[in-house]
Amino acid sequence: MADDKDSAAEAPKKNPLMLVVIVLVLVVLGGGGAGAYFLMNSGEKTEAAPKKGVVTAAENTITVNLADGHYLKLGFALQQTKDAGTEAVDLSEAYELAIDQYTGRKIADLSTEAGRTQVKEDLVQKVVKAYTEDGKKMVMDVYYTSFVTQ
Repeated sequence: MADDKDSAAEAPKKNPLMLVVIVLVLVVLGGGGAGAYFLMNSGEKTEAAPKKGVVTAAENTITVNLADGHYLKLGFALQQTKDAGTEAVDLSEAYELAIDQYTGRKIADLSTEAGRTQVKEDLVQKVVKAYTEDGKKMVMDVYYTSFVTQ
């Protein structure tokens, strides 16, 4: 038993300074690696915003049936990209998407700025997707020229 106490007493004591140095080195290396990862991957995810081209306005407003016997009179224009050229795009699909987007909506949803913004953002996503050809976006935004609820 005496030998056990002597061997325990003779075991080298751990230096707390060495432990702190090791932890600091690991933190610095981990932080540098994480920083390099985020810097290298941030460029891949960002897509250059398309440049504005011509604006194509819908010639006619459309009337859409809302919920509970209400109506929406909607006029809009499409902001085309420079990639689309100077010729106006055909608005037939945009009319259909707008009608589908607003039909059956509650007037309460469209009477607030937040509600209109959310519905418009959804419409813009659908229109941009519909007017993308061979990976080239032809339309980048939708502008309201008329928005009347009854």
